Amino acid sequence: MIPRRDFLKTGGALLIGFSFRETLPAQQTRGATAGPPDAKQIDTWLAIHPDNTATVYIGFAELGQGSSTSLLQIAAEELDMEMSQIKTVRLDTNVTPNQGGTYSSASIQRGGPQLRTAAAEARLALLQLASKQLDAPVERLTVSKGVVSVAGSPQRSVNYGQLIGGKLFQLPFTGSAPVKSPAEYNVVGTSVPRNDIPDKVSGRYTYMQHARVPGMLHARVVRPRGQRAYGAGAKVLAVDESSIHGIPGARVLRKGDFLGVAAESEWDAVRAAQQLKVTWDNTPTLPSNAGLYEQMRAAKPTDRVVLERGDVAAARERAAHVVTQGYRGPYQAHAPFAPNCALAEVTADSALVMCSTQDVYGTRNGLARVLGLPVEKIRVQYYEGSGTYGHSCYDDVAQGAALLSQLAAKPVRLQFMRWDEHGWDNYGPAHVGEAMAAADAQGKLVAYEYQGWHHNWSAVETSAQLALGIPATPWNAGAAQQVSPANCGGMYDVPNLRLVNHQIPSNDYLKGGWLRSPLDLSFSFASEQTIDELAYRLEMDAYLFRQRNIKDARWLGVLDAVARAANWTPRRAASNRSDAKVVTGRGIGLGTHLVSYGAAVAEIEVNRETGRVVAKHLYGAMDAGLAVNPGFIENQISGQLVQTASRMFKEEVTFSTTNVTSLDWNSYPILRFEESPEVTAVVVQRLDQRSTGAGEEVMAAAAAAIGNAFFDATGVRMQEYPLTPKRVLAALARG
Repeated sequence: MIPRRDFLKTGGALLIGFSFRETLPAQQTRGATAGPPDAKQIDTWLAIHPDNTATVYIGFAELGQGSSTSLLQIAAEELDMEMSQIKTVRLDTNVTPNQGGTYSSASIQRGGPQLRTAAAEARLALLQLASKQLDAPVERLTVSKGVVSVAGSPQRSVNYGQLIGGKLFQLPFTGSAPVKSPAEYNVVGTSVPRNDIPDKVSGRYTYMQHARVPGMLHARVVRPRGQRAYGAGAKVLAVDESSIHGIPGARVLRKGDFLGVAAESEWDAVRAAQQLKVTWDNTPTLPSNAGLYEQMRAAKPTDRVVLERGDVAAARERAAHVVTQGYRGPYQAHAPFAPNCALAEVTADSALVMCSTQDVYGTRNGLARVLGLPVEKIRVQYYEGSGTYGHSCYDDVAQGAALLSQLAAKPVRLQFMRWDEHGWDNYGPAHVGEAMAAADAQGKLVAYEYQGWHHNWSAVETSAQLALGIPATPWNAGAAQQVSPANCGGMYDVPNLRLVNHQIPSNDYLKGGWLRSPLDLSFSFASEQTIDELAYRLEMDAYLFRQRNIKDARWLGVLDAVARAANWTPRRAASNRSDAKVVTGRGIGLGTHLVSYGAAVAEIEVNRETGRVVAKHLYGAMDAGLAVNPGFIENQISGQLVQTASRMFKEEVTFSTTNVTSLDWNSYPILRFEESPEVTAVVVQRLDQRSTGAGEEVMAAAAAAIGNAFFDATGVRMQEYPLTPKRVLAALARG
């Protein structure tokens, strides 16, 4: 990308031919025909209106992270418009571009450059058109609030709306137009308010659970309370339809082992689902919580060396200090505040599905397979739900609603019950990790090894699996499903390193999927406690030990930033232990998801008599490159810290040999308001770096910091989370 100022100094030699039309065939058909629209056309990305405002078409979902505002900031910056002049529209497979799914914190990282260059190219085209109308060279033109003026003659001006409002650009998107340099930014890098908040706080916002269409039926799925092993599905042995005959209008809808009920009244649908008598195959298929980690460790995995350099074995033999430790992390649920919901209207040759997906085009592909319709006959519209934190049941409920609508030949609104959401989730997978770190007598790391065991994610939604008998196919999603070079030793200068991934087949375990910061909490909980233990044995302060062994300036930047925020005073860990009933500790940790840099400090209290652990204050620092909206990243850090505390102290999916048993907020507790820590968020702004993910990159560091704080308070290492009172008391008893 050529900086705009340098480009104009050369005379702006990029020539664009114009073919504006008074009639707008593309805009008229947008919404009437199946997408995605052509990404190589400027008109796919934005439209200028006669009132000198703009609509920007975004392919990423608003999941509460503020990206629907941040992406508009990027476009407004390049167009030289104000935020009040720019808006976006609902995600829709007939309207919005396909930019890929809204996961891996990709909205700004992947979506930002596309919108930046598209807006810059549109601005250049507008300047060239204004140049002709104002009879002035492009390099003499300035833009403010969408008004183009001649430098030194402000009365000679024309606005974007007058130039092209209501017309198409009819120009290819080449990506070659110059963009602003960070030094020229006025909108990007500022904490403008989110555009969705006013409607949300006033109650005007339409969430998915609020959506209705005329003539629809209300529906519920009927499944066992809690899933079995992924490969086992849920086998129906018998259904007694007469058991709901007393509920007027209630209908049983079935395809294969997919079972649901529908009625005109939602309460009748709820009652029918509760009263329908179904006999299920209840054959034991799971290892249960008690045998989970042993079964995983003993399984025959597919082994792969993710990264190797030097000679770990030889370096370990020569090292002055060696630490080897094993750790375990549980299944954890997405557990959105409201269970997922979808609304579908399926006819013989078309389908409209409203849902809370992270990827409208990916969901459309899945619906096409389930319904037996071509993708171009299916339209998916996005409605925000109540939070998702990854691959919750939004695709499952969308497919379920579509199947029920197809069976009922009417529009169907399907709302999951709490036990459906909790019991049939795509859980963040369990993990067994073994870490080794070695250092010389001077406190320099000489060797590091991490071996991790976890199973594949599930590639088939439950609705499709039960309705069509689709085999329980594993999904191998690459970097997010393997031992992470970024989290496992990647922040340190280690000459000898070996990372080994042990992939276990998924069919004998619970359904798995990406959960915010997938596997990263487990990685850093293991890896960073091993690093901390090495510092302890060297009689070094944990922060100073990390400083000594980091060579990357950006890792060092977040480490120093969080230590300053927490007023870290160097001392050896566990040096202030006492025999008091309630003891305090502090810990520090590093971690990320894939590409950004995260650091955290935890200050906790441990009640030695009850085993209760409370996070009093959590500090998080993140370097996500260019922070388009620093306020949003502060919000993200704060949310990550609170959610990490919940996952470290409370959250664990429980299951027997036959089914999941954590089906509500009592059996799957989360952190309550009164237990939430004070949080301090630090954004390390890097205007000279590309924007990277900011939605999950401090969680791994915070998990590690909590583990290290527990050791500082008690002198005992917790090797399994969550840190429940029962586990804490058992660990303290072992000493």
